[in-house]
Amino acid sequence: MDLQYSKDKLKKVSLSMFRKNFFGVFHGSISTRIEGSQFLINRQNAIFDDLGDDDLILLSSKQDYRWNEASIDAYIHSNIYKNINEAKYICYAMPHYATAYSLKYSSLYPKDYFGYMKFNEILVYDPKQFEDWYERAQTEIYRYMIEKQTNLVLIKGYGVYAFGRTAEQLAKDVAILENSCKLIELYSKAKY
Repeated sequence: MDLQYSKDKLKKVSLSMFRKNFFGVFHGSISTRIEGSQFLINRQNAIFDDLGDDDLILLSSKQDYRWNEASIDAYIHSNIYKNINEAKYICYAMPHYATAYSLKYSSLYPKDYFGYMKFNEILVYDPKQFEDWYERAQTEIYRYMIEKQTNLVLIKGYGVYAFGRTAEQLAKDVAILENSCKLIELYSKAKY
């Protein structure tokens, strides 16, 4: 895959996801597999509404000095790429409605057409404790994806990890999830 094309694709989808509040100013991560064990991921402190070429770093599964500059989520992305061949793009996002929903419920049954057709049901993954979450997340997230045969994990109080075969599909899946949670919230507050 052409490196510049991959950078441009990540910058474009990152901006869209930032505008939808899926990423914070410094919060989230996005990557794409380049070839074999190489992947392109945002650096630490990347600002997602204005990613430049220098905000992205090329990593391989062999850890070197570049890993120190990469997103804290690089280890999680790396393990997903190593263990799930279908993963071409990965993101960690914290969409507000979906994350809030995960704090209260253990599963999601979308009531809207698109959410129902895409997901039908999403179980909320409970990391139990946050103190050692980043150490455990490196293996728990990809194992959960494999076990549940899903490309998306809604993690209680943490956010969403998702992978897709295209950048557009990745963004679309997170958007459908967020919209389903938002509609459930709006419906629960409606007075009929």
